[in-house]
Amino acid sequence: MKPLIIGIAGGTGSGKTTLVDRLLEQFGDDISVLPHDNYYAAHHDLSLEQRQTLNYDHPASFDTDRMIQDLQALRAGKTIHCPVYDYAIHDRTEETRELKPNKVILVEGILIFENKTLRDLMDIKLFVDTDADVRILRRIVRDVKERGRSLDSVVEQYLATVKPMHEQFVEPSKRYADLIVPEGGKNSVALMMIIQRIAYHIEHGDVVAEQ
Repeated sequence: MKPLIIGIAGGTGSGKTTLVDRLLEQFGDDISVLPHDNYYAAHHDLSLEQRQTLNYDHPASFDTDRMIQDLQALRAGKTIHCPVYDYAIHDRTEETRELKPNKVILVEGILIFENKTLRDLMDIKLFVDTDADVRILRRIVRDVKERGRSLDSVVEQYLATVKPMHEQFVEPSKRYADLIVPEGGKNSVALMMIIQRIAYHIEHGDVVAEQ
């Protein structure tokens, strides 16, 4: 069965992960997740202080070419070894994570629609749209509680790079979406539509329903 590849994009703190989690709860082992964040470029030659000053919200901060190769391999039915990124040290680790081909592959990240070659691999493109004030509050809570960042560093990074990069790259990429989902996984109507589409693919494979 050819996998159904679904891209889930949106700004930081928009609710992408919540949507992914809802789909995993529904379909479990039939879904594999490929996060763009895992493909941040390695910076082993830089000190922690130097890595902390980098712009992680620009497309150039990702090794998207490797992600494209891995996604092509998954689509061809091959197992890949996905990089692992450590937010605490702002760098890629030496570890990899084995990811096997599956019926459905979710590609998740803020900038996955910015690269044409990457987005052309996706069968369905979803953009999770949430107000900026809600997104920054969620990012602060996440980065302080889960990633060990200080409040000052989160706010400084948001103003210096996250906000301007969102306006320059993320928001414009919304025009490539097949479906814009306000509030992500909390949008029960959109969630049900997505679930029904995935369920149809899992049951019928490559057969497309009559319009």
